[in-house]
Amino acid sequence: MINKKKYKQAIDYAYKLHLNQKRKGTNIPYFFHLVSVSTLVIENNGTTEEIIAGLLHDAVEDQGGLKTLKYIKSKFGNKVAKIVEECSDSYATPKPPWIERKKLYIKKMSSKLQSSLLVSLCDKYHNASCIVNDHHRVGKKLWKRFNAKPKEIVWYYESLSESFNRHLKGYKVLKNNYASVVQEMKKLK
Repeated sequence: MINKKKYKQAIDYAYKLHLNQKRKGTNIPYFFHLVSVSTLVIENNGTTEEIIAGLLHDAVEDQGGLKTLKYIKSKFGNKVAKIVEECSDSYATPKPPWIERKKLYIKKMSSKLQSSLLVSLCDKYHNASCIVNDHHRVGKKLWKRFNAKPKEIVWYYESLSESFNRHLKGYKVLKNNYASVVQEMKKLK
């Protein structure tokens, strides 16, 4: 059963942190991505910690680095902080090059908590779905939003799919749905 009070605190905190952030190349508030990821975790029987981490998975990477991680740990506990930390690919400002961060993220998949893999899968599934949907709306100009070439983005999402299949126990339907979206993405390049 979800701890509704803690979840509400996490929603408020995520909203405050990401208030002025938009999804790349859109006017969509970034907060809605966080809610979507959290909802996917809920729909896949996630724990309260996993659900909260779904809301906060980008907080450290995008909104304050290790200072934000320390606050998350004090407010939401060690497990939420660990999941958020493992879902982050960088704390540095400026961030290291895109390809370097993504290769390291994939390399570390085998040592991540199952909870972190679930939150990451929900995040990447929502991102991949948005890429496919946005491509149908705006076409190839979608790729200009990213700091990587289309083939690099597809490589990353495919590599993640392989890693989720190898390292995340269970969640067969979610992993298959993600793999299907990635296959659709491959056709867009």
